[in-house]
Amino acid sequence: MIDAEFPSEPGFRDAPPVAVVTGASGWLGRSLVRALGTRGGRIRALVRTSQEASELALAANGVEATVGDVRDPAALDRLLDGATGASVFHAAGVIHPASATREFFDVNVGGTALVLDRVRRYGLGRVVYVSSNSPFGFNRSAWDLFDEDSPYRPHLGYGRSKMEAEILVRRMAEAGSIDAVIVRPPWFYGLYQPGRQTRFFAMIRRGLFPLFGDGSNRRSLVYTDNLVQGLLRAELREGVEGRTYWIADEQPYPMRTIIDTVRDALRSEGLHAAPRTLRLPGIGSDIARWADAVLQARGRYSQQLHVLGEMNQTIACSIDKARRELGYEPKIDLAEGMRRSIRWCIERGEPL
Repeated sequence: MIDAEFPSEPGFRDAPPVAVVTGASGWLGRSLVRALGTRGGRIRALVRTSQEASELALAANGVEATVGDVRDPAALDRLLDGATGASVFHAAGVIHPASATREFFDVNVGGTALVLDRVRRYGLGRVVYVSSNSPFGFNRSAWDLFDEDSPYRPHLGYGRSKMEAEILVRRMAEAGSIDAVIVRPPWFYGLYQPGRQTRFFAMIRRGLFPLFGDGSNRRSLVYTDNLVQGLLRAELREGVEGRTYWIADEQPYPMRTIIDTVRDALRSEGLHAAPRTLRLPGIGSDIARWADAVLQARGRYSQQLHVLGEMNQTIACSIDKARRELGYEPKIDLAEGMRRSIRWCIERGEPL
């Protein structure tokens, strides 16, 4: 469990008595709610089902769950009414829709617009908007790093939807309508992971996860506790209104290193893992990316094609600004984070 407060550091304000989390039942949301629960205030959480509300209540003290959809104005009114001054962590979003790309824009753009409007209406405190690397597409070379001044080059529907949401947040912050900070995490990993991450582990264990090309392309990742630290620092840091920060692990990792580290973590947790990786030519990922673009142009979506289409690309960022201005320091490295993730799966009987 990470420390949710920074009382000994100058430049951080006191936490408000209420924090609001949208997307509270998701991969990131659950870790964030647990961290917020350690500081003793109330937590208002937007979840999708009554079962998720019950699970959150067991995970942290002070959780008041609202069951609803971020696209529903009435649900947002129930969530936010009477929460004047509360911090708002807007983490709700669609990364992989069931089949149609329209959901990217309905949830990631439309839902964000509704949340920001309610923040303004109800006089709430700082919004910490959880964005993504996807508005920036792929790095121009294997050694390039995105920073906060990198231009938008969104990758397909998800990237465009998160770009449009960022623009909404920035415009309202610049107009003085809200106090907001944008946080951009890359691919994250950690506890409460969805099934797709468990399948990633299982495929590596069996030697079936494909490594395209020589695997030298780099990926920034972020362990969920590292990301939560960054979110909480963005919430409470004074003087950073309207700014944007990349939050990731200390350094990007070559794709082959990620696969090797997962294999070592599986073995360290007592599981057999295949000694080899499925090697495929880089053009295989290029073909998947082309097919993904064709499918999305028709309004349809395939998670498998989308993921495979990114596997030979570098998506890497610099965390220098977050370190300098937020005092952010990632505490968990890839090896330890993957071991914790796999241990979590084993303890819950996940099919690895």
